[in-house]
Amino acid sequence: MLKTFDEKLSGFLFVVILPFLLFFMSYYGFESSYTHFKTSERPPDFLFSSVYSYRIIPNYLSIYMTDFMEYCINNPLQSFKNLLVKNGTPFYHGLFLMNTAFFILSSIIINAILKFRSVDFFSNIMIRRIVHLLMIFFIVMTQYTPSNCDTIALFCYLVGVVLTLKYLHTSRNLFFYLLIILIGVSTLVRETACLNIAFFASIFFSLKEIKHKNFQFIWKVIPLLLSFLIPYLGLRIFLNHEETSFMEGVYVVANFTSPFNLAGLLFSAIALYFMYKLCADNESRLVFKKYLFFSMPYIGMITLVGLFWEVRLFLPLILTGTLVAGHDFKKLYN
Repeated sequence: MLKTFDEKLSGFLFVVILPFLLFFMSYYGFESSYTHFKTSERPPDFLFSSVYSYRIIPNYLSIYMTDFMEYCINNPLQSFKNLLVKNGTPFYHGLFLMNTAFFILSSIIINAILKFRSVDFFSNIMIRRIVHLLMIFFIVMTQYTPSNCDTIALFCYLVGVVLTLKYLHTSRNLFFYLLIILIGVSTLVRETACLNIAFFASIFFSLKEIKHKNFQFIWKVIPLLLSFLIPYLGLRIFLNHEETSFMEGVYVVANFTSPFNLAGLLFSAIALYFMYKLCADNESRLVFKKYLFFSMPYIGMITLVGLFWEVRLFLPLILTGTLVAGHDFKKLYN
């Protein structure tokens, strides 16, 4: 009984408390030179008048969390008002709380995925915790460019990974339908939702099946594509075009000339290579290679309209490499 309690306490400290403390240190221990969120009293106007305006769910959550923190600072937390005001604005504190909640939920999901049908190497709890800690550090490190949508988008993506793996091993249509709904909803968070389609395709696509004129994969992936494209294009058609923009700019030249962007690209490439080498068997490597192939539209958009210096954009790809390396795909391809 005591051993079970110690194990649960140890798991709680590692999966919840440690990530929270790391996140807390990243938000209040140093300041980003990349954004000015810490000095914004309210959600900045550019969140509602640029490419960020399509990220409806995090933008509205930012408003609600800012209102919540304003109430807390002026009422139940009034005795701590000077300390809170000194270390941020209601918007920044609300951003921290919102991102922390989804970050801890992401940590819990990562822990569950690493334990679910893992390869022998990952069956050792200490190995899993080392890998889990590495993934947590990757997430925390990317917070040098804080945003109101990244951790929510990461949480949605990881839920999609769980649903895909559940569907893979059980063939229950419920998980497939839930994945369709999730992609549609998470498209209102960030374009990362398309990577759930890439992950699904990396597992279920088989060139051999296509050669044998078995097109079941195509019929499976079409609903997923529609669940992404309908809200993605719908937002860009119906939102006020005077207050929105399809992209901030074209940065392809800057990405290959700026030393900061080149450093971000090099870091991401090395991290992806490391995750590929972490895949111990051919089945995992095949899945990861297919995942990177189906993620090429996303990578292409990062190259065109994103900045390599914002390595948070590559974060889902890096984390997926770890999750694929730890999952047992041998029974599926033998």
